[in-house]
Amino acid sequence: MIKNLGQLDQTLGLHDAKGWSKSVGNNISDQFSNLENPEIGQTGEGAKTFGEFLQDSIGKVNAMQNDANTAMQKLASGESKDLHETLLAVEKAEIAFKAMNQVRSKVIDAYKEIMRIQI
Repeated sequence: MIKNLGQLDQTLGLHDAKGWSKSVGNNISDQFSNLENPEIGQTGEGAKTFGEFLQDSIGKVNAMQNDANTAMQKLASGESKDLHETLLAVEKAEIAFKAMNQVRSKVIDAYKEIMRIQI
């Protein structure tokens, strides 16, 4: 089980995932660096609550889906001829949506577990 970014990098290193990810200009650590948000849980000015962080994340996923829809419409209308960029936008939106659904499932599971606790 992967518990942190260091273990993720180590696991992906064993399978040469960094080699192919660098070939397309992606660094695995950079892609997941936004997951470690030091503002969550802090108090004071500028700190985000979990609800605000979740709302921002949902907004970003929605923006990715809107971008993918726009790219598909441009491709279908002939305004754009870049199939690769369209497919990348669609895949990014799909991955973000699947990740958001996983978070949703975990939150619902946690809620159900809390509701089972007897006082």
